[in-house]
Amino acid sequence: MKLIKLLCGFAFLVVLASNIWTISRWSESRGVYDDICYLRQAHLFKLFGLDGLNTDIKREDDQYLASKLKAIGYPEWNVATRAPCHVWMEKTKKTVIQYPPGTGFALALFPEGFQVIPLYVLASIVVTGFALLALSCASTWYSLALAAVFGDVAIYLMINPTKASYSIAPTMMVCALAGWLTAKLLKDGSRHRLVLLALVGLLIGLSVNLRLPNLFLSAGYCLYLAGAFLLARNRETFLQGAAFGAALLIGMAPTLVANAINAGSPFTTTYGGQDVTPPELDASVLWQYFRDVQFTLLAIAAVWTAWLWRYNQGGARQAAILLAVNLVVNAIFFMTHPIFTPYYIMPIDMLTLWTLLFATLNLRGEAAAEPGFPQLEKALKRHRRSMVRPDSAGPR
Repeated sequence: MKLIKLLCGFAFLVVLASNIWTISRWSESRGVYDDICYLRQAHLFKLFGLDGLNTDIKREDDQYLASKLKAIGYPEWNVATRAPCHVWMEKTKKTVIQYPPGTGFALALFPEGFQVIPLYVLASIVVTGFALLALSCASTWYSLALAAVFGDVAIYLMINPTKASYSIAPTMMVCALAGWLTAKLLKDGSRHRLVLLALVGLLIGLSVNLRLPNLFLSAGYCLYLAGAFLLARNRETFLQGAAFGAALLIGMAPTLVANAINAGSPFTTTYGGQDVTPPELDASVLWQYFRDVQFTLLAIAAVWTAWLWRYNQGGARQAAILLAVNLVVNAIFFMTHPIFTPYYIMPIDMLTLWTLLFATLNLRGEAAAEPGFPQLEKALKRHRRSMVRPDSAGPR
């Protein structure tokens, strides 16, 4: 099995190398409005540090946004109030970027003009690392095959559809780490449950800074923890919910501060237009999801979650409940949203699938270990008894 693991790991690295080669030829000037606005947020952080949270268009002294829009042929590039993905906030009298600050901050970590490529390369490397971790945890041929296929697909997805939005690359890293931690905390007998819940809450909170709809990734956790408290009504379940909730808010703090600066209140969104319309079912939007790869991943996640429910060990049923609730809430939100994109449900897909992968590997590892150990213990006891005379303390 070690040799097969090495070969599978080598295959992961080949896919990663292919990713890096493809990413290295990408351009930061794709003519996509979202890209320009994320890059403008990064530019503000470069210029002003943390004060870059203030995205008022009046700070456009160096014409960074105007030059980007002019380069792609935007007809009103010189009309600041008509800039794409910017929204007028009546309360603060500002025209501001509608997106939360996390993606811009992530891009600002790299040199201006060379920000997108290193961000995607880093994200691909991190996802490959978790794929290798899953491969190392495989203890049966079945789990090895599962980890190998999953890893290859997960690494490939860092190219398509992740390239569709700069916000998805860092989100995919968060989903992989949060999925691994979720599987650990739901495992029976987890001794660090409070710490793990706080870490997962913090990660999901941080992901909200990348994409505001990532807030819905917390829905399953919140409802699961609330249900556990209502059923048990004890100090332990209260502390678990409090730890997750407090960490979630701490992780979201940059977005809440940015909202206060730009919109006048931490809980007032900077989004506008179709993004804030009431939910409604649209047949055309549903059809686009049904024929897209993200829906295929969602269907796989749903079937896999149902399969996990069959096992009453290793926290499998608790994981299945949490994941099922999360899937349902996120599916309802995005299926009733008036806009379709090829990446909207990728975060819930990947958070669920990473959790299922590590939860399944935990189950398979226990199944592989349990049958042999009891028999081995009994055999050793019998052997020790046979080596001792009934009337003597010494060996035969």
